[in-house]
Amino acid sequence: MSMMPQGSDVVIGWDLGGIHVKAARIVAGRVEAVVQAPCLLWRGPVALDEALAGLPEWTREHALHAVTMTGELADFFSNRAEGVGALVDWAKTRLTGPVAIYGGRAEFLPPDAVPAHVADIASANWHATAGFVGRAVGEALLVDIGSTTTDIIPIAAGLPAAAGYTDAERLATGELVYTGLVRTPLVALASQVPFGGRLVSLMAEYFATTADVYRLLGRLPEEADQQEAADGKGKSLAETCVRLARMVGHDAGEASDEAWRDLAAHFAELQLRRIHDAATQVLSGRRLPDDAPVIACGVGTGIVEALAGRLNRPCRNLAELVPAEEGTRGWTASCAPAVAVGLLASSVELQQSFRNGR
Repeated sequence: MSMMPQGSDVVIGWDLGGIHVKAARIVAGRVEAVVQAPCLLWRGPVALDEALAGLPEWTREHALHAVTMTGELADFFSNRAEGVGALVDWAKTRLTGPVAIYGGRAEFLPPDAVPAHVADIASANWHATAGFVGRAVGEALLVDIGSTTTDIIPIAAGLPAAAGYTDAERLATGELVYTGLVRTPLVALASQVPFGGRLVSLMAEYFATTADVYRLLGRLPEEADQQEAADGKGKSLAETCVRLARMVGHDAGEASDEAWRDLAAHFAELQLRRIHDAATQVLSGRRLPDDAPVIACGVGTGIVEALAGRLNRPCRNLAELVPAEEGTRGWTASCAPAVAVGLLASSVELQQSFRNGR
């Protein structure tokens, strides 16, 4: 019977988000397991404790833990510095083994160096994914559509070539779009929509989200649907139609199932247009070769494939680039930052540095 590699043979990559925690177990540069779990960080670090307790045993083993994050934005924290500090403290005290914090442009950092690098660490998970992709594909447009946000990052000469770095900068450059497959309120996509032959104003309420749109269209992967619905009720197609109907001031029974699917399709089109506009903005500032592919990752890879078609570029799934067990490969794209930060930390030199108390 073979022994499972332990301790110095293992790197675990972590992406600590405000809604999900993602982890990837990597042995000898190969991804062996990936997991995602809900984590409502607006409740504070106790949510991380609860998430960790429910994760597989391998997440609690002794390893080199490489950590990136976006959870510092949770409104439990008064500012990014407080949030970064709290997440790093949690990693130091709850994870077993040395901890390497991903600092993006500042590379990997020991926890005691964090206070001087908050701006480098905060929401740098996109940079980890882009860094990994750059090692595999010299020229590309990385598009990561998650549950909440979309990252659009040009890769040039094998390196991230983003015009912005912080959230504020990337919002201005089009490289960060606050729209995702699951959690975006539909009122954020439009003020009016066509319905029943008229242009109808939307209810400015949190009645429905993009999860309802893609569930109704049959494009929402079950594993991506981990958050509760906007009204806290069920996720059947009938209940989904109820939420969507409220957006235009109706009850679900006042129109046909086909009418609600048509409305959902319109919302999906609006979201795709918004992401397409951002992608063309990014490409207008960083010219890429015409054959440079779009690299798709995140739970919204289906949307990325449609985007690549509009951009007239080939599309490759990030999972194709990842050395992984076959049964794990699909999750590597959905949990790309955790996978990427773990693989980036898997170099022999970096492992030795952190395990020897860098």
